[in-house]
Amino acid sequence: MEKNRVEIAELRFWCQYWIIVAILTILEKVGDVLVSWIPIYGELKLALFIFLWYPKTKGSGYIYQSMLRPYVRKHEIDIERSLLEFRDRAWNLAIYFWDNCTELGSTKILQFFQHATSQPTTPSIISPPIEVVMYDHRSVAAPPPTPPSKLARLFKRNSPDKRRVPEPYTSPKPRNHKHAIRPEDVIYS
Repeated sequence: MEKNRVEIAELRFWCQYWIIVAILTILEKVGDVLVSWIPIYGELKLALFIFLWYPKTKGSGYIYQSMLRPYVRKHEIDIERSLLEFRDRAWNLAIYFWDNCTELGSTKILQFFQHATSQPTTPSIISPPIEVVMYDHRSVAAPPPTPPSKLARLFKRNSPDKRRVPEPYTSPKPRNHKHAIRPEDVIYS
């Protein structure tokens, strides 16, 4: 901004405003921890931004001319050198991460394709169909019981089993159609 003096007042105003806002944002990261306990801190910060922005007060021009401009003129060479070094480091870091990401990505993609092509053509998840056998309790004897496992022996009863064997299911007799609905079966609401 100092090297290329802009003759448009509005452009100069917005450049000064955003430079000050950027500096305040950086300082705010540390300053909020130290001074956020002050009563009406948020309102004071809002008032500062309004002072900087409002065209009649010209706060950004005043702060820039009185505080930042002398500092920038005094340390301009150091600031330029630091910015160039930062840009070079950032570019080198971006290239480093780009190389690593592309190398890792291509390796993982090749591993995926090798894994996908090495799988058998028929999926191993699908098993052959299971033959289902239905037993009619009246005509065919039940299959023989399987021998008890070690776990079943742990829970073996000492006394004889007195449980009832359930009766096989038989369907209910069909009703006569004339008497299908009885008055006692109807629910009135």
